[in-house]
Amino acid sequence: MSADEREEAGPQGLASALTENGALSRDWLPAFEAVPRHLFVPDVIWPGRAGMNRQSDRVVRSEQPDTWWTAVYRDAPITTQWDDGTYTGPGRGKIPSSSSSMPTMVCSMLNELDVAPGHRVLEIGTGTGWNAALLSHRLGDENVVTVEVDRASARDARERLEAAGYRPTTVIGDGARGWPGAAPYDRVIATCSVGSVPRAWIAQTRPGGIIVTPWGPTYGGEAVARLRVADDGTASGPFVGSSAFMRLRTQRTDRKHVREYLKGRNWPADGSRSTTALSPDDVGEWAVMFAIGVRVPDAFPWMEPYEDGSYTLWLRDTAGTSWATADYEQGRDEYEVYQSGPRKLWDEVETAFRWWEERDRPGFDRFGLTVDADEERVWLDTPDALAP
Repeated sequence: MSADEREEAGPQGLASALTENGALSRDWLPAFEAVPRHLFVPDVIWPGRAGMNRQSDRVVRSEQPDTWWTAVYRDAPITTQWDDGTYTGPGRGKIPSSSSSMPTMVCSMLNELDVAPGHRVLEIGTGTGWNAALLSHRLGDENVVTVEVDRASARDARERLEAAGYRPTTVIGDGARGWPGAAPYDRVIATCSVGSVPRAWIAQTRPGGIIVTPWGPTYGGEAVARLRVADDGTASGPFVGSSAFMRLRTQRTDRKHVREYLKGRNWPADGSRSTTALSPDDVGEWAVMFAIGVRVPDAFPWMEPYEDGSYTLWLRDTAGTSWATADYEQGRDEYEVYQSGPRKLWDEVETAFRWWEERDRPGFDRFGLTVDADEERVWLDTPDALAP
């Protein structure tokens, strides 16, 4: 790759693309230009693709420098760690556990943070350190605290930050606890997703302050919530866009294997058979999964594909007591369902889908979230219209 090609495919090219799509605002452009992404991407990466959670095979910078550079300056996420660091390749591990987020998402979330000079910011999830560097450039090192649970990631990020000339307060610890030592904060931003907003974040944010965090139910679907903290210690606000982040480690769910639900028997075991006119294909998009997950708590789906293009949609509860399957075959208008356990999970999913459909298939931007000391409530259009 020539110098001109590197420039065109590098920081300036990415900045132009992000400015054109509206993600990179004029306020953040100086920070973005001063803090190039490549300074905060490790030498071993698994490039992703925009709008998808699928990773390419491992790329090693010393072996494929042009491929590495192109991946860094593509508007796509990059997986930087698998299985909490226990897998290093080649190939891919089982579960991605750290990444450099898609630049459009980075810029969009920073815009939602709505920072001003003098604001103190708490970041949950240091990752590679790029986001912390952008905040430090904009607000000053003394106004940025970043917390990372993974010791190796925290060490590497601190080294990158210092090499780039930034020294925010870096903390190794559980992000769910925040960092009370520098509270109160004007802004809190999480670069990991949660299924429940840690109350410590709210307690450490001054009244009127803003929390920007990806939030998603156990079932699937996820969006960025922008919450404003009130004088009474509650936080409420709308979802501002789709997201797909790795879960805060202390909120990961332990998902039992299918065999534990079947209890050693072959499918359909003791499942009761029925049919449905609702196609399993209709409940698989990110927005409808979010709506279903809000109304079907503590359950999750899994697709078992077959060579002919058909598949079985499995539903399981986190308690390990109930399961369901729905078989998809192209061209059918009726689908076979089996359900077992005290919860009829397919019935719950179908009821939730009908609720979503009857309300004109709302996208993320019509939902919002309110958090108080006792519970979280997702609402539709207005805070008093709950989506139970």
